[in-house]
Amino acid sequence: MNGHQPLRSSCTLKTRSNKSKAAAISLRASGDGGRIPAEMKEMKQKKKTANGFWSKASFMNWSMDDAVGLFRFHPMPCVFAASLLFFMGVEYTLRMVPSSSPPFDLGFVATEWLHRILASSPDLNTLLAGLNTVFVGMQTTYIIWTWMVEGRPRATISALFMFTCRGILGYSTQLPVPQGFLGSGVDFPVGNVSFFLFFSGHVAGSVIASLDMRRMKRWGMAWTFDVLNILQGVRLLGTRGHYTIDLAVGIGAGVLFDSLAGKYEEGKRRAAASTAIGNADVFT
Repeated sequence: MNGHQPLRSSCTLKTRSNKSKAAAISLRASGDGGRIPAEMKEMKQKKKTANGFWSKASFMNWSMDDAVGLFRFHPMPCVFAASLLFFMGVEYTLRMVPSSSPPFDLGFVATEWLHRILASSPDLNTLLAGLNTVFVGMQTTYIIWTWMVEGRPRATISALFMFTCRGILGYSTQLPVPQGFLGSGVDFPVGNVSFFLFFSGHVAGSVIASLDMRRMKRWGMAWTFDVLNILQGVRLLGTRGHYTIDLAVGIGAGVLFDSLAGKYEEGKRRAAASTAIGNADVFT
């Protein structure tokens, strides 16, 4: 019995040694401070954060009723989305106009009949040009009148913003005069002088005046200006005095700069009110 005791002690020592080695390996695996568990905890935290982020996303809460309601209550954005897909297909498959050819303009195609009439009748072209110049004078008179007589400078500020931007853009990109341009000595600017094509100041000025008329509830004058603006646009395309894009941007420019002028006025009013409150606090 005493003969087996050294063997048992030896086995016990070996078992303890193996356990110590396993513990040391475990400590080394843990990175002497638990680096690997910390990294795993960090990865789990990141995953949890990512899942929490996506769970808060708006589209995660959409239902079939929401999808149906989108088409029912917001048809215009849906139409615009379909238009986006359509024009992406058109743009990526359209053959571009070569540099040796004149620009393609759909407005010129649509008014080819008017161009032939005006080209064959210079007197009619001069008459329409003179009437258009009168319309430009009406715009200018109204815009200045609102400031100098009625004391409302918004339309005037808008026109100044607009013509400044038009001058910068028109000089930055000087488009070629369209082929078949039918000029007139009585057209504005009078005297067959040079002018910027992009964008149309004729159209933008009319839009600015029309928007001011609507603010003042001068509905008859506003609709009259709108109709005359449409006729003006058709004439400008027929005489090749502007490209279609010049007219379209002119409409947008009129709306944009009228809005900016309104924000300018509002900012000035707030600044004046703040100054008045500050002065009142000083004297109280």
